[in-house]
Amino acid sequence: MIKVEHIGIAVKNIEQVNALYTKLFNQEPYKEERVDQESVDTSFFQVGQTKIEFLASENPESAIGKYVKKNGTGIHHIAFEVDDIQSEINRLEAEGFDMIYNPARSGADNKLVTFIHPKGTDGILIELCQEIHNSK
Repeated sequence: MIKVEHIGIAVKNIEQVNALYTKLFNQEPYKEERVDQESVDTSFFQVGQTKIEFLASENPESAIGKYVKKNGTGIHHIAFEVDDIQSEINRLEAEGFDMIYNPARSGADNKLVTFIHPKGTDGILIELCQEIHNSK
């Protein structure tokens, strides 16, 4: 199964965006999180069946910092949820796609993540993600 999991939007200031979209959606983000290995702060809003992830970084050398400097605020990626991320990575590499992470990494919102390099997807950054199931 594959479905749209969220849309990622790169922004300059997470606090300002959270305040703006809290007013717009009449609700606060359901989650705010720092992903240290990417030097990024994230917030997630649930709007109906759609999740929107805002990403900001104070580090100009991070992926998000470079993106915002080059492109400004805007849609950064679209994420698709998959059942088995490693098998999708293997399948896509066999099809000739370049993956940014193999194996997948721990990302925001309790997910394993990887990205398909945009040079193979007509310039669109595609994220694949899988829910991390914590065993107790």
